[in-house]
Amino acid sequence: MKRMELLGVLLLTLTGGCGVQEMPTAPSRKPGHTVQDLEMENSLTTNGLAFNGLAFNGLAFNGLAFNGLSSSVFSAWFQRHPEESNLFMKYLVRCAVPPGQTRTYSHGGITYTWSGGLGLAPSWASGSPVTLREQQVVSACLAALVNKYGRNVTVSLLGMSAMGQRIPYTASELNNYSLREACFFGNLFNDEGLFVGNDQGLLSTNQSSFRACALWAPNTCPPLTHIGSCHTSCQHDATGTYFTQCTRGGITYPAITTRIRPQDISTCGDGICQPSELCGNSNRASSCKDCGRCPR
Repeated sequence: MKRMELLGVLLLTLTGGCGVQEMPTAPSRKPGHTVQDLEMENSLTTNGLAFNGLAFNGLAFNGLAFNGLSSSVFSAWFQRHPEESNLFMKYLVRCAVPPGQTRTYSHGGITYTWSGGLGLAPSWASGSPVTLREQQVVSACLAALVNKYGRNVTVSLLGMSAMGQRIPYTASELNNYSLREACFFGNLFNDEGLFVGNDQGLLSTNQSSFRACALWAPNTCPPLTHIGSCHTSCQHDATGTYFTQCTRGGITYPAITTRIRPQDISTCGDGICQPSELCGNSNRASSCKDCGRCPR
């Protein structure tokens, strides 16, 4: 996939006129503030990762502050597809910018505001050029926030910022989000791509999920490339709770690990037709009698 397509995922929305405002920083997130509280809306689609139209021209290197977001190139990009750009920015800022900060862009009487959350790229968020490590960890975060159907699914994200600070989590979070799902890594800022692996195996034929990118057959969610089991390419932290890094093509990347809730896996045969199940006459999710016979 060409860099222009992949970089459609990195946008900082801004159009000419009012530009972006940077709000004061709130106190850092305290240990015990759970990750899923920041990720209540996890509905970035693969189209959001691959849609065309970003003229890169150094946008990613200008910083996620006023000067970086107020360029005419960024503005032109945002205006071509404002709805998709707005959704992408929501997740980009959530991944990169610390909690308590926002990035705001106004155009044509509409003001867009995006809230920081995980603070994975503090240098970039403060207005400095993005570092290689920040490129990688933000790319992993964006990939982790994709689901095949663009539906809201809560998810626990585990890993470290570009500065090596662990994303806080609690025992309660690990209990609630008890299913180890996937590892995500790569670099959207260049031609290296995005990668996903399954942590605890693929779904069976009667199971399905909005979070299908890691759990179904390989390459369900292009431009994400499925690598198989995370355990063949990635290393755990000292506690075995999450993957710290993954290697692909001789390049080692920081990883983001995801966990989901048991109720986010649907089973064909339970009498309920889930949006991730297809009509049919069997107990397979791809041909599920819960959804009735397919029209001829």
